[in-house]
Amino acid sequence: MENVERRPIFIGAGGNLDHPVHGPPRATLLAAFRDLGQRGVRVRRMSPWYRTAPVPASDQPWYQNAVAEVETSLKANELLQTLHDVERAFGRVRTVANAARIIDLDLLDFHGEIAAGAPGAATLPHPRLAGRAFVLRPLADLAPGWRHPVTGQTIQALLAALPDDQATERE
Repeated sequence: MENVERRPIFIGAGGNLDHPVHGPPRATLLAAFRDLGQRGVRVRRMSPWYRTAPVPASDQPWYQNAVAEVETSLKANELLQTLHDVERAFGRVRTVANAARIIDLDLLDFHGEIAAGAPGAATLPHPRLAGRAFVLRPLADLAPGWRHPVTGQTIQALLAALPDDQATERE
């Protein structure tokens, strides 16, 4: 049997509000990744951090964003549930779409799997990742050869297609 390397698992992380215990967004997100480690999700590599404008544009604070490549024995839906559990443990309360938040953990790509999702199940790849600079820029730093599992587009092509109004600053 041929040894074919599996595609990685990528998680997007972001936040733009301070946490009462962990402090600023980056410190909170790093604490969340440590928590994930206690739940069987090991970070293999992290992208550089980015300071990013809210999408859609608003007057809320800018975000801290990064992408992590992780390893886990969890299945996609179990990993998604674990990400939601960590968000809740860190005080994430879901209100309206695109609201400011302490923490946001998104399952971006799970070994290149494609899934339509359902209530409580993962949609893979993440349905909005192709149009978000705050995901694509750190993902490109981490995995410059990555291709969208559905469209096959390179990450460079996806970046080139982004609208000009999504400001990102690498830190």
